[in-house]
Amino acid sequence: MTRRTLALILVSAAQTACTRGTQAAPLRVGTTTTVEQSGALALIDSFHPPVPVRFVVGASGTIIQSAAAGDLDVVITHAPSLEERLLVESGRAALRCPFVVSQFVIVGPAADPARVASAGTAADAFRRIATARASFVSRADSSGTHVKELALWKAAGVTPEGPRDTWYVQAGGDQAATVRIADERTAYALADLPTFTRLQGINLRVLFTADTALVNPYTLYVIRSAAGDTVARKFSTWALGDWRSRLLALRLPSGSPAFATPPPPGECTVPGTATAAER
Repeated sequence: MTRRTLALILVSAAQTACTRGTQAAPLRVGTTTTVEQSGALALIDSFHPPVPVRFVVGASGTIIQSAAAGDLDVVITHAPSLEERLLVESGRAALRCPFVVSQFVIVGPAADPARVASAGTAADAFRRIATARASFVSRADSSGTHVKELALWKAAGVTPEGPRDTWYVQAGGDQAATVRIADERTAYALADLPTFTRLQGINLRVLFTADTALVNPYTLYVIRSAAGDTVARKFSTWALGDWRSRLLALRLPSGSPAFATPPPPGECTVPGTATAAER
C-alpha cells in the first residue's frame, strides 16, 4: 500500500453475496491498517458477515475523513480525538459502539540507550528518548498510532519536528513498515502490540508497556449518511457479537489476550446520549 492511500479488501463471501438475487451494493466498511495487520480482519475469511461487505483499509485519519465525507457506511478506528471532532461533534455518527481494546507498546533496541525500560510513565519514556536524541521512527500518517504518539510527546513536553531533530524520522507508512524502518535504524517506535508480535525477523524488543495511557481503544461507528442504515446496523450487531468474540479469543505468543473488552463493555449509544454506566 502506497503512502496515504486506501487499500480495498473484498471479502470473498461478500463478493458472492453481491452476485445473488438483488445485486445489493456491498456495505462500505472502513477500518485501520492495524486491524488488518494484527490479523483481526483475516478472521472474516473463515466466517461470513450477514451482509455483503467491502472493506476499505487505511490510516485512521484517512478513514475518518472518508466517513465524514459520506464515502463509508461503517468505520472501526482508534483515534478518539479525531473521531470526536470529525464524526461525533459534526453529527456524522448515527451510532457509536465501543468495540475492543488492544495495547500500545514502546519498542526499541535491546541495548536501550535511552533507558526506556526503566521509565515511570510512557511520557517519561518519550522524554528520555528525546533527551538522549535516540532515533525514533514515527508513522507520521494521521493514523491512530500517530495521534497517540503526538499526545505522548505533548505529555512529555517535547515537540520533535524541528529541522535539527535529526533523530526523529517520519516514515509516512503503515505500522509494519514503520517498525521495519525502526528495526533497520536500531531505533525506537510506538507500536500496536498485536501487530508487532506478528512481524517476523524483527530484532526490536518491547521495552515499555506499564501505563494506562497506552491503552488502544477501537470504536465502531455507523455513519449517518449510510445508504442503508438497517444494513449497517445489522453488520454492527454481527461485528459486536460473532466477530468480537473471535477477536477476544486471539492470543499473543505469550498466551495473553491480543484484544480485550472495552470499558464500558461495548454498549452502543447514539452520540450525545449517556450510557447506563454514565447515568
